Amino acid sequence: MKPPASPPPTGPHAPARPPIEAVLFDLDDTLWAIEPVLLRAEGLLYDWLRQHAPRVTAAHTIASLRERRMALIKSDPALRIDLWKLRHTALSQVFREHGEDLALVEPAMALFSEARSTVTLFDDVEPGLLRLKDKLTLGSVSNGFADLERIGLAGHFGVSIAAHRFGTAKPDPAIFHAACAALQVAPGATVYVGDDPLLDVQGARQAGLRAVWMNRFDRTLPEGIVADAICRDLHELHDWLQSQA
Repeated sequence: MKPPASPPPTGPHAPARPPIEAVLFDLDDTLWAIEPVLLRAEGLLYDWLRQHAPRVTAAHTIASLRERRMALIKSDPALRIDLWKLRHTALSQVFREHGEDLALVEPAMALFSEARSTVTLFDDVEPGLLRLKDKLTLGSVSNGFADLERIGLAGHFGVSIAAHRFGTAKPDPAIFHAACAALQVAPGATVYVGDDPLLDVQGARQAGLRAVWMNRFDRTLPEGIVADAICRDLHELHDWLQSQA
């Protein structure tokens, strides 16, 4: 991981910032709530495993499979970047341990991936993106592996970068810079919008972008984390962006 860049200077003596040309979005808990999606996807997968790999479900609960994934991350931090590979590796391990057919891991992952991309957008998302794309270039940068084509949002974004395909994850500046380069926009003219204070807000600012904290769940920004703006939905984001013009 490259060392983080220093955040841009602020205050009365700071140089003028360029006009905003592009907005990059996080996905999970920014454009849809992720917890119900994961709960449903893991439940559907577990039901499938109960039918097709019963020795796995005889030995594991949904919770113990989750604990297995967390243990894997500790033993191999690279799996934190590639969440698809993390789940695939964990499933392969338990299939092997309990004598189940490893060929079934692929259809299991296909089922989970489809459920992972069955989301309910927040009400403001589609109208908000339509308003924004009339004036600005839009993109997405995510550490997750949601399928934007399946979700129906791919057409809104000029670039969509997923950490598991790119090779590094937020808060590494490289993934933010790659999205800016793909849109041919300087980091200083780009806003990143996300819900995670460390990965999204601090990560984007350290990469030289402006950062908007999407606070949909009435949370408190941790001490020491500074956002350029705090918004509760894309309508508030639109109004803030207009105020910066």
